[in-house]
Amino acid sequence: MDRFVDHRFEDVRLALGGGAGARDLFLYRNDLLGSPLFEQVSPPLLRWIADHKGQLIAMERDGVGFPPRFGGDPIGRGWRGLVSAKDRRALLGAALTEDRPQPLTLRIGCADGQRRWCLVRIARATGATGLPCWYGTIEDIHERHDRDARLLADALAESREHYRWSVDLSPQVPWTAGPDGNVEEVGPRWLDLTGMAPQEALGTGWLGAVHPDDLARTVATWSNHLSSGMPLDVEYRIHLRDGGYRWMRARASARRDARGAVLRWYGTLEDVHAERLAQRALSQSEERFRLAVQSARLGIWDFDCVTGARTWSGELRRMLGLPEEQPATTELALSLLHPDDRDRLRAMLEAVAEGALPPHFEATLRIYRADNGALRWIRSTGWTTRSDGGRPQRIIVTFLDVTEERDAEQRIRWAATHDPMTRMPNRALWQATLEEMATRSLANKESFGLLLFDIDDLKRTNDSLGHDAGDALLCAFAQRLVALAPSDAVLGRLGGDEFGLIAASLADSCALEAFSARLYDNVRAPHLHEGRALDCGVSIGGALFGDHASRADDLLKAADLALYASKAAGRGRLTLFQSQLRAEAQHRSSMIRMARQIVSDDLVIPYYQPRVDMRSGRLLGYEALLRWHHPRMGLQLPGTIAAAFDHGEIAVELTRQMLASVLRDLRQWLQAGHDPGRVAINASAADFASGDFAERLLERLAQFDIPTAHFEVEVTESVFLGRGTDQVAHALNHFSKAGVRVALDDFGTGFASLTHLKQYPVDVLKIDRSFVSNIERDTGDAAIVDAIVKLGGSFGMEVVAEGVESEAQARFLLGLGCVVGQGFHLGRPQPFDVLRPPVGDDRIRQ
Repeated sequence: MDRFVDHRFEDVRLALGGGAGARDLFLYRNDLLGSPLFEQVSPPLLRWIADHKGQLIAMERDGVGFPPRFGGDPIGRGWRGLVSAKDRRALLGAALTEDRPQPLTLRIGCADGQRRWCLVRIARATGATGLPCWYGTIEDIHERHDRDARLLADALAESREHYRWSVDLSPQVPWTAGPDGNVEEVGPRWLDLTGMAPQEALGTGWLGAVHPDDLARTVATWSNHLSSGMPLDVEYRIHLRDGGYRWMRARASARRDARGAVLRWYGTLEDVHAERLAQRALSQSEERFRLAVQSARLGIWDFDCVTGARTWSGELRRMLGLPEEQPATTELALSLLHPDDRDRLRAMLEAVAEGALPPHFEATLRIYRADNGALRWIRSTGWTTRSDGGRPQRIIVTFLDVTEERDAEQRIRWAATHDPMTRMPNRALWQATLEEMATRSLANKESFGLLLFDIDDLKRTNDSLGHDAGDALLCAFAQRLVALAPSDAVLGRLGGDEFGLIAASLADSCALEAFSARLYDNVRAPHLHEGRALDCGVSIGGALFGDHASRADDLLKAADLALYASKAAGRGRLTLFQSQLRAEAQHRSSMIRMARQIVSDDLVIPYYQPRVDMRSGRLLGYEALLRWHHPRMGLQLPGTIAAAFDHGEIAVELTRQMLASVLRDLRQWLQAGHDPGRVAINASAADFASGDFAERLLERLAQFDIPTAHFEVEVTESVFLGRGTDQVAHALNHFSKAGVRVALDDFGTGFASLTHLKQYPVDVLKIDRSFVSNIERDTGDAAIVDAIVKLGGSFGMEVVAEGVESEAQARFLLGLGCVVGQGFHLGRPQPFDVLRPPVGDDRIRQ
């Protein structure tokens, strides 16, 4: 038995830790468990019993620490007077519905008039009579409840403050609406945005702030989502406090009950004005790009380097003559290409596959259209985008059909190097060939002959019989010259009535004289034109490379001196260069001396010839032309000192004096309130030789306070030839960046004009007067002018026709699309004192 007792309480000893002390405590366990200290650990309770009628039949206080003293006797039905009606109903309802309901928290009236919070627990049982009875306890939790209530109130206040700050600082406007869509709450920023009080926005009042153009769409969208219950996302404009409108984005979602019925809508209103404007700008930009591509007739080839997908635009398919459903494949592209260009495209495609293509590339290829086999020239321009690792991601290639442009370019190139009337090489091409022959002959120690021909009395033919007869005489002479010339001869029309011939087979004076004699015999035979015989005489000057000169330009000068001697001696003869012909050089020296005197005495006078819009007659500007005043002979043209323009030092001084006078006149014009448009001044090759011509000219413009928009520099293609091209490029680019326009004068008569248009920043093309003078009668001149106008338009350049001397020419030019002209018909060159109008008078004075 003792052993059994030891086993029963073994766990207790173990719980006490074992040992003698534990055994001593165990002996007094009953005294310890009855200690009053348990009253401080366990909350004081009141036990009670109620019968089946709800009357309190017994109540026993557990301990002495229960603080409340009831305000009345709770026995029987007295407890009903100690609680409120609401708490009484809750207590009775809980007792009747469940055997052991959840504890109830209610307040019980006390003797001091206070109502204390108590926790009531209930358990239902069946009594000895078989009727139900209830057992329960009452626990005083008043202090704990107040503490919890304070904590709850503080937490609620903090939550409300957090919500208020979140709402105030949020850029969005929160709002709620009922299931019917009527707004019930709206954030305070609504007032800041619209000036409308939040109360006015409730219900459907917020619609008063919606832009009238967005109202119907917004209401319809909101109604549809109210019906479907789907989340709302709609953008509309609202009227702001300052009177303007801003784009807003309203989003909302519905909160539903357990059955899925909408309880309330919760939403926000967000300012998306900047994003909307950016999206609109992007859409407009994309639309402009689409229209630009469409108007420019560009085909697009889009290659995704990652997926390998190729996309051809509709314009590209039309360019290639392919249907829309034709798959875009490499094999198809190669099959359409000209055989000579296939390797180039194949190399490009391989470079694409290897990622070796540069970021930007260009190529011009020939294709045969798939539908009709027509040969077309296609210019392609590509751009490559790469990943951070350098691998190509996407390649966009644009294609442009440039067949017509190339045809026009070839015509222009031919026109730039040939005489349209005789179809011979012009001076530029002929002289370039002369340079090549001179270089080759000098290296090989060979000789060749050069002859210059000048048709005698061509002006008399033009004056007496008309320019048609003169042109016919020129063409007839050219045909006979071609027919008689040696097979190795290079012929050219060097000017109005001047022709040139160079031939290695004419390498001595006897050969030159024999050929000249045959030519004289041939041209003496009458030339028939419209039933009329035209007499043709010709003066010839000759020189031999090696004997008379060892450089091309010196040989040409020698032949020119000989030609001058032939004409001076009575025409109709051959003169070979001789040393005494240096007299021509003396004349040149005379002109240079005269030019030095002009510079020294400051005799330069600018005359201004207007540049006019031939449609309206409106003045667009002037070209400043050099004139000088001879003390005895009066006003002189620049031709009297023509040699000076080839002299570097004097040419620069003439330009300097001309520029100073023009800038003074320009400043007076502007100070008088008169807008002269752009005033152009001619610059020679010598002006560019110093390397700082642009800087010096722009500095002078600044000194005179003249905007660059009123100034223009004219150059001829001779400026682009020879040495100093780097200085020329530097100056012209500097002018272009500063706003000074660059005009290319006498276009179509020089050499390699198209090359110069690509290399230099040219803003204006001036059609040489030689093409304009016969434009009504000569289809060749008309075709050249038409091609130049179109070429200028394709380059975005202004095209000016020089030498417009009649109303008929002006009308003809307008019909070709050339709207700007310059010539005696539109205004003669005049000095500044004659042209200067009163303030506000922009009429042209002739």
